[in-house]
Amino acid sequence: MPQMSPMWWLLLMIYFIFVMTLFNSMVYFIFYKKNHKEISSKKFMLNWKW
Repeated sequence: MPQMSPMWWLLLMIYFIFVMTLFNSMVYFIFYKKNHKEISSKKFMLNWKW
């Protein structure tokens, strides 16, 4: 098995982070549109606790 170059690893990491961010934002957007009030109150509670 050939060794992978650091550049390839970097690209893989960037791609992975990008996909995760996109997925998270999509899920968040769907939930946010679905129940706007509920999420904002939950976020407020979380902010208040921490």
